[in-house]
Amino acid sequence: MDLVGDLLARDRRTGDTALVTPDGRDRTYHDLITNGYKAANVLRYLGVRAGAIVAVDPTPAFHTTLAFLGAAAVGAPVRFDPEAGIDAGDRVVLAPLPVAAELDPAPGTNLAAFDGSPERPETTHWEQELWSENPGTPPSEVGPDDAAIVGPAGEFSHRDLCSLAAAAVEATEMTAETRVVLRRPFSDVPAVAAGLVAPLSVGATAVLAPPSGVPEAADESAEPRGDVAVAPAETTVPEPRRIDPASIAPTPD
Repeated sequence: MDLVGDLLARDRRTGDTALVTPDGRDRTYHDLITNGYKAANVLRYLGVRAGAIVAVDPTPAFHTTLAFLGAAAVGAPVRFDPEAGIDAGDRVVLAPLPVAAELDPAPGTNLAAFDGSPERPETTHWEQELWSENPGTPPSEVGPDDAAIVGPAGEFSHRDLCSLAAAAVEATEMTAETRVVLRRPFSDVPAVAAGLVAPLSVGATAVLAPPSGVPEAADESAEPRGDVAVAPAETTVPEPRRIDPASIAPTPD
């Protein structure tokens, strides 16, 4: 696999669990992929085309996952920092309603909010557009060397993310039966590769930790949420196995 958008291949739509959101809700591969198409089409409606950057809140959640996958499908790099996206004039900035309400985009940037209906009419209500959008496969021309994520750590291509994901699969012997618990924000690119792209690439389940980060870390008796935690080596986690994102991170030149 060389493209993140390959995760949304239509023939991968099954009833198996693909994603568990922080509130504990299961999302099947059919649900995730269909809504990934819708997210891609909402972004296109907002003016996103190949190469245009989409800034997305870094908190792992259902809508931020959809935005990342939808952007990848249309060849748009994602920046997991809404405020930086405002400053840079990114094409679309997506954030939770309380965050979006404090942002002031310049002309040319479309602001979208989720987890509530925005008061400003020029702000797009993400969920409303998503649920009403066509679930058809969005057209795109994306290459493996095109950027998938941009940020302070540099630019990561689709090939880079897929290579990191493959390394995580190999390191943890990940299979379709594995539940991988992501305990890092999406702004940690190797963690996104290990905790989201990797499990989805093998038909496994990606479990998103609650927004507070790793609340179970202080309680060693907490029940594990999966088989493998994606978390730094120094962090205590209840899962029986762990992969440190730093262990698959690219080595600086």
